Amino acid sequence: MAEAAAEIDQALEVLIPPPEGPEAKLFEAMRYAAIGGGKRLRGFMVLEGARQFGVARDAALRTAAAIEMLHAYSLVHDDLPCMDDDELRRGKPTVHKAFDEATAVLAGDALQANAFYVLSEADTHADPGVRAELCRGLARAAGPRGMCGGQMLDMLAEEAGEALEEAEIGRLQMLKTGKLIEFAAEAGAILGKAPAQLRHAFAAYGRDVGAAFQIADDLLDATASAEETGKRTGKDAAAGKATLVGLLGIPRAQAQAERLAAQAAGHLDALGDRADLLRALARYAIARRN
Repeated sequence: MAEAAAEIDQALEVLIPPPEGPEAKLFEAMRYAAIGGGKRLRGFMVLEGARQFGVARDAALRTAAAIEMLHAYSLVHDDLPCMDDDELRRGKPTVHKAFDEATAVLAGDALQANAFYVLSEADTHADPGVRAELCRGLARAAGPRGMCGGQMLDMLAEEAGEALEEAEIGRLQMLKTGKLIEFAAEAGAILGKAPAQLRHAFAAYGRDVGAAFQIADDLLDATASAEETGKRTGKDAAAGKATLVGLLGIPRAQAQAERLAAQAAGHLDALGDRADLLRALARYAIARRN
């Protein structure tokens, strides 16, 4: 993952405009938000999925970088005072603290737009149908029936102050976090024009990893320190957020995450030993401390 993260950062260095010209502050904020730090779990999924189907490394890296740009945009906006109002992200001040609130909004907007621009370019894939499918998949994962919809549900639940049922929390987290991870897992298969059965297997893998990853995040918020995670912890309980950890308790939530990680690995049985790194990633998603 560290090697993949370094490659993805190199791709981001090229794909995000350098800080020059009158709009240099915007480009600097974009780069501050997207380059360096982070686990690159989503990007790693793209690279490993693409490797299963012999996809050119440059094409996979461009796709991984686009997804990481979209993810970075979501973090920039989540951290804003009107949303989660956070001051620390990946061990450094959030973008609106390092720059200003208006610049953070624009940097997030620009990262989102640039992600789709990169996916639409011929350098990402020679087949325009594949490029269109990538753009469609990312839009679906990020939009009203994906990440944005999940964030809305999260905000509404917090405002209402009412406890959600387990199924309601699962849907909220699937949309807010899981859909983008699911797409990242499937993206390599899209690049490789994999048969439908394998595409569905990768999507199912990503769906279960995404669910396990979110539970692990909630567990970290409840049990880890800010020094370990690189961001403020304990905020979910303080804000009364709906999480499976809050509903089920730590032991049952941990067991649920372990079940999902094992289930995710099982979706890749048809690939044999070739998918061992992806199976290891499912285990890492619930064992990490940041």
